[in-house]
Amino acid sequence: MQNHKAMKQILITFIVFLLIGCNSENNSNKPYVLQGAWTLRQIVYPIGKTETFSEKERIPFRLYDGDSLIYSCFVSKTETGLVVNRSSQDHITLINKGNGEYIYLENDDPHPLKITNDSTIVIQQNGALLTWHRADDIEKEWGMEIKNIITTDLKQTDEDGIQSYVLSSKERQQSNVIHGFIFATIITIILLLLIAHIAVQNRRAKHRLQLQIQQIQEVQQERPQAVRQAIESVETAFFTSDQYIALQRRIASGQRLKDEDWLDIENHIRKVYPGFISQLRGLYVMSELEYQVCLLIKLRIAPSDIASVMARDVSTISTVRSRLYKKVFGQKGGAKEWDDFILSIGA
Repeated sequence: MQNHKAMKQILITFIVFLLIGCNSENNSNKPYVLQGAWTLRQIVYPIGKTETFSEKERIPFRLYDGDSLIYSCFVSKTETGLVVNRSSQDHITLINKGNGEYIYLENDDPHPLKITNDSTIVIQQNGALLTWHRADDIEKEWGMEIKNIITTDLKQTDEDGIQSYVLSSKERQQSNVIHGFIFATIITIILLLLIAHIAVQNRRAKHRLQLQIQQIQEVQQERPQAVRQAIESVETAFFTSDQYIALQRRIASGQRLKDEDWLDIENHIRKVYPGFISQLRGLYVMSELEYQVCLLIKLRIAPSDIASVMARDVSTISTVRSRLYKKVFGQKGGAKEWDDFILSIGA
């Protein structure tokens, strides 16, 4: 008895599983073919009479929203736009029977529906066959306006009868032009504000740099004679030392400098010119090439040797120096002028 009940329960569970599976499959395969806009193009009546509609006539129009809601109206195209007469707003349900056939329930009133292709459907209604074609062009240009017209019109009373609404292509074009102009104006204003902000920032940065250079030059000029003599003594001792001579020979031989060599150069410069590197870094955010060129200039290495040890052309090194002068001082200057400036700062 218990085995019989267990088998019965398993069988019921299996049947329910099959039904759920089939229903899920049908739902998953359900195409949303009615999404979008459609116009009625032909009616075949039971008596054999056929009525066709052209785009220039007042023809039924439907705008489906998610296969659940339908906005219906009559539309007629004109040379200047579209005329819309409100009809109704209804609820629909689409039941898949398979093989492209459906049951189409419009406000719970069932009608057979058959999909001819992606752009054509046929609905049987009161014995007549109604052929609907997609109207993507109308939906693209007027879809939102038509939906708003129907929604708004349904809230009004019918005291004045059916209202006609004219959608003008010229007004749409003018509206698009105005919107485009407004958008372009806003973008232009934003760009101008951005350019002005950048210009102000650059002007402030240039002013700060000029003050910094002025302070450096004033410090150089106001040094007491004893300080100048002490700096010259330190410089003389360094440039005659065995370390500097060995470094100069290595550079003159064209050997590439390693990372540890650049660290040694920085340490030598900090000992001889304590304020040079900080002043140099504060002038301008330099690339590694620009920074290393300045270090070698400070060590009084000839431009040809700088080019050799850095595997660059002499013209490239010259361009780097003149470009640095222009960036820092805001005016054209030669490589020699930049060298003189580098040699004048730092102690």
